[in-house]
Amino acid sequence: MDNPVTPKNKHIYLLPNLLTTCGMFAGFYAILAAANGQFEHACIAVFIAALFDGVDGRVARLTGTSSEFGVQYDSLADLVSFGVAPALVMYHWALVNMKADGTMLGKIGWAAAFLYMACAALRLARFNTQVGIVDKRWFIGLNSPSSAGMMMAFVWSMNEFWSGESLRYFALAITVSCGLLMVSRFKYTSFKGGPKEDVKNDRVPFWVILLIVAILIALFVLREKALLAVAALYALSGPAMWLYSKIVRKPVE
Repeated sequence: MDNPVTPKNKHIYLLPNLLTTCGMFAGFYAILAAANGQFEHACIAVFIAALFDGVDGRVARLTGTSSEFGVQYDSLADLVSFGVAPALVMYHWALVNMKADGTMLGKIGWAAAFLYMACAALRLARFNTQVGIVDKRWFIGLNSPSSAGMMMAFVWSMNEFWSGESLRYFALAITVSCGLLMVSRFKYTSFKGGPKEDVKNDRVPFWVILLIVAILIALFVLREKALLAVAALYALSGPAMWLYSKIVRKPVE
């Protein structure tokens, strides 16, 4: 009898996977906070999860502790933090109130939340299958952390002035739009621009550094309003680039 094939890499490294776990915990906390009506805390928790998500992969590469286990674990954690958590936060904040307009609209409210979660799962699965195939300078479809950022920035900004009940239809439109953008074919810059050989080293152009500094200053002054503006501009950049290529630019033979 032939011996079973053993995986090439069975190692589970502590540091990057611990960071991934911290991000997933933040997403889980966001779900609990939203269920208790603490929407600001829930939104902040999702942004904290995005921070951990941006760090764990780079730490793994810098320390040489990347593994297939870590890649798959990161995707599962992302589904919790950027799929389930934003959908439930938006549902508890606004979409649940659609049942006051009728049974059918109440079903549409929770169906929109499920649609967002399902699109996040599909987006993550597609990303995993395209690793090493697509140009790393671009995301195909809005990436799940940016989509979750758009959702949570909207809730965080609007919750200060209006209730979710009064904005339930705006929330419905944003939830469906963010979900569909994740599974779209629109191209979004990954901010790893430059030649392909630079992408391998995770180098970024100088203008990205200046942009990050400007965003940090805006976040310090305006906080959630700046987050909403940045998230909205990035979410709209994909459709805008597509329209530009179709209307303005001439097709290259």
